[in-house]
Amino acid sequence: MPATAGGPLFLMARTGLELPVNPRNLKPLGLALAVGVALAACQKTEAPADTAAAPVAAAPVVDLATLKTPAISLQASDVDTNIAACQDFDGFVNSKWLAANPVPSDRTTWGPFVVLSERSLEIQQKLVENLAAQEGATGTAKLIGDVWATGMDEAAVNAAGIAPIQPMLDEIAALEGPEAIAAFIAASYAKGQGFVFGFGPSPDFKDSSVNIAYASQAGLGLPDRDYYFDEKHAAVREAYVAHIAKVLQLAGADEATATAQAADVMAFETRLAKVSASSEQLSRDVSLYYNPVSVADADALTPNFKWSAFFASQGLEAPAMFSLAQPDFHKEVSTMLADVPAATWQAYLRFQAVDGLSPFLSDAFAQENFNFYGKTLRGQAEQQPRWKRVLNTINGQMGEALGKEYVDVAFSPEAKARMQELVGNLSTALKARIENLEWMSPETKEQALVKWASFTPKIGYPDKWRDWSGLQTSRDSFVANLMAAGEFNHKFNLAKIGQPVDKTEWQMSPQTVNAYYNPLANEIVFPAAILQPPFFDLAADDAVNYGGIGAVIGHEMIHGYDDQGSRFDATGNFKNWWTEADMAGFQERTGRLVSQFNEYGYGDDMKVNGNLTLGENIADLGGLAVAYDALQKALENKRVAEIDGYGPNQRFFMNWATVWRVNYKPEELKVRLQTDPHAPARFRAMGAPSNLPAFADAFGCKEGDPMVRSGEAKVAIW
Repeated sequence: MPATAGGPLFLMARTGLELPVNPRNLKPLGLALAVGVALAACQKTEAPADTAAAPVAAAPVVDLATLKTPAISLQASDVDTNIAACQDFDGFVNSKWLAANPVPSDRTTWGPFVVLSERSLEIQQKLVENLAAQEGATGTAKLIGDVWATGMDEAAVNAAGIAPIQPMLDEIAALEGPEAIAAFIAASYAKGQGFVFGFGPSPDFKDSSVNIAYASQAGLGLPDRDYYFDEKHAAVREAYVAHIAKVLQLAGADEATATAQAADVMAFETRLAKVSASSEQLSRDVSLYYNPVSVADADALTPNFKWSAFFASQGLEAPAMFSLAQPDFHKEVSTMLADVPAATWQAYLRFQAVDGLSPFLSDAFAQENFNFYGKTLRGQAEQQPRWKRVLNTINGQMGEALGKEYVDVAFSPEAKARMQELVGNLSTALKARIENLEWMSPETKEQALVKWASFTPKIGYPDKWRDWSGLQTSRDSFVANLMAAGEFNHKFNLAKIGQPVDKTEWQMSPQTVNAYYNPLANEIVFPAAILQPPFFDLAADDAVNYGGIGAVIGHEMIHGYDDQGSRFDATGNFKNWWTEADMAGFQERTGRLVSQFNEYGYGDDMKVNGNLTLGENIADLGGLAVAYDALQKALENKRVAEIDGYGPNQRFFMNWATVWRVNYKPEELKVRLQTDPHAPARFRAMGAPSNLPAFADAFGCKEGDPMVRSGEAKVAIW
């Protein structure tokens, strides 16, 4: 998890439909743009923005028909009839489209999620341009307009160079000794700047009605701890060291000094990596995030970093308990404060500070940041145009404010009503499947149904919009605006610690193309931007919508019963509600699903990790089965004609595969296989259907066909 001054939100991030990709190429330190919490230092030059007293002026209507990026939808012309559905279902549905739609030069993947993101960005661009042009704007119109205007002023950003963060670098240069370094880290967090570890609020695992503080591992620049040790990542490590040296040179070091310091920084991060959990470990054992301790016990564990002083520096009373997650990591950081030379700490902190803010500094910094994180690490051919990068930044800093504008033009009441109906139908189908499970005892089944009854669906946008009063921005400096927003967001998050959980709050903005399940609230959330083709289409037949958004709804519901979600009860507490025999039966079935996905891959050196992706594979399998059941109920007593030669059951599965038509850059695919809890799209298109007899029936597949699993090879869980 990135070192950010915001809440972990780890569970939501690991149970979304698709991996949320940080527009900063996932570089730690600072702006966790995917969840809207950021670094900060305050330069306040304007009067407070009062959103209650000064509502945003009405935005112009955006004509969705004029968007340049065409939506993806199930089309008979895309089907490759030379490939048998029972042999290669992904190829049958998607191969023609994939061959005709390579990854654009400013992206690392191309498919429905990214296409809808592009369409969302086009709408947002029109909205923010209008807001920025308003004379005398107030409230969120002013906030959004200021960030847009200063972000788009490339000449001013280039003229400023590194000056906006020079005061921070001067502080780092003056650090001497463990106490001074620890004090700097704490003071930086008070401004919203996260170094070395992650810190923020999240519900208490044992009492999910109250937020507590969590401190967790962070501080690494590479995507996963294994990048520091595995021989297959040796070339990436070499490129990363060269990148560190280049960043330090841009920050003012001469070549020889930068080269020596880069080696020290890499050794520093490697030492952190040795005591860090891997992506797989964190994805498959959520308990690693929960280690409740008293502040006194935490101080004893990390004698060179006093948590009592840290809480005081944040303006917080020392809590009776907080979660010091991954305690061995924090213990090692404390040791490093004592035995790592101050000069090495300075080099590490200087690199982290500059690299984390490079995307928002002058072109030389932004380009170097992209060269490594975008081009080298993920295979992106060219940097996104400035307008997209600035919009991504706005989404990170004040995404919900922009989301309010977005839903006014891009999400109809009719769409929300239809979604509510679909959620109800899927919920009914899930209840029936739980009731009819043969392998589960009545005792466990009763608790599963209690959890089912307490699901909270959220559709489109929040019922209560966040108040941005007090955030101050100007037309003077892009970085200063981001720092002000970061501090504001940090304080907003700190205020949650020790307080009741706000169940109206969303962890994704309405314009985000994704969905998620939050086990600590037992809620399923569907932002407005995903409610478009191929997922959802008001004009489409039921088969298409149930195979698209219906399966998405089922997917998120099943996350409540996947290998990690099933460890939380109906109230969102971390509590076992299974009999011992039922848990053993569940684990036997999930183990066979792990084995299935371990067989998928791109040759022997690029295999899918069935354990890393288990939760998402459980959700796909169960969600698709539930959606199919709901479709059958919707089609009851109806005569439904074929469309383009395909019946409703075929179109159901075909649209499921359409959702997963994705091209990857090779480098991006390698990173995802190592770190992403979602399997590559091709295997999601085929994995769940191959376990469902309904798929074989729909396409006339026979035992022995690659898309048909039978006997012990077939997995049925929920």
